[in-house]
Amino acid sequence: MQIVELLWPAFVLAIALVFIHTVFGLEIIKRGVIFTDLAIGQIAAIGMAISVAFMHSHYQSAMTFLFAFLAALVITWATKKVQKIEAFIGLLYALGISSIMLILAQSAEGTELFSKLSAADILFTSSDELYKSLAIYGGVAFVMFVIYPRLNAALKEFTFFTMLAVTVTSSVQSAGVLVVFSLLIAPSYAGLMQKKMPPFGFATLFGSLGVLLALIGSYYLDLPTGYAIIFVTVLTSLTFVVFSSIITIKK
Repeated sequence: MQIVELLWPAFVLAIALVFIHTVFGLEIIKRGVIFTDLAIGQIAAIGMAISVAFMHSHYQSAMTFLFAFLAALVITWATKKVQKIEAFIGLLYALGISSIMLILAQSAEGTELFSKLSAADILFTSSDELYKSLAIYGGVAFVMFVIYPRLNAALKEFTFFTMLAVTVTSSVQSAGVLVVFSLLIAPSYAGLMQKKMPPFGFATLFGSLGVLLALIGSYYLDLPTGYAIIFVTVLTSLTFVVFSSIITIKK
């Protein structure tokens, strides 16, 4: 009971993270552009790094969104115009991670800041931080479930990547780039590999159980929360996919 009273904001945030990232993860896997979210997240983190290194952490959200939105615009254009899109997106990711290292190189806390950008600790999330994230994710969910299906093809593409940029802006600051990537891909991958439930419902439930297990484990074992989430969600997803494949082959 004590752990629930202490960590309930982290539990709710973790489930919200799984829910909103599954909205995009299913579509990203279907499109075959797996590294899109990782590239957008890494470019978004450039804005966050600039804010921390040169602006005393002022305008952090604005800078993070600016770079996420620019990355989303570039990828939206590239998906229609550039051949071998996965290679292009992979290079964007490499550009992002190298830029961050160069920006933080002069900072005495550069290594620590880079680790936070990769996988942050959400274990002791405050209720104020939670409510802010829920407001953002609620707005994104409304757009994706109510407005997005009614748009024409061109506007749909722009809206999809814009909402992904908004989501990544919030998620990178609260959870980190690699956590964002794992929550976008791992639960959705498991959801698409089974046929008994709608992929979205299964992925949300599957991912939520995984992140809650990771939070509890990191609390009692004193482990880095961000990397615990990555480890548990990726391991459970891979295990589920392998067993699903074996069962399918036997049939």
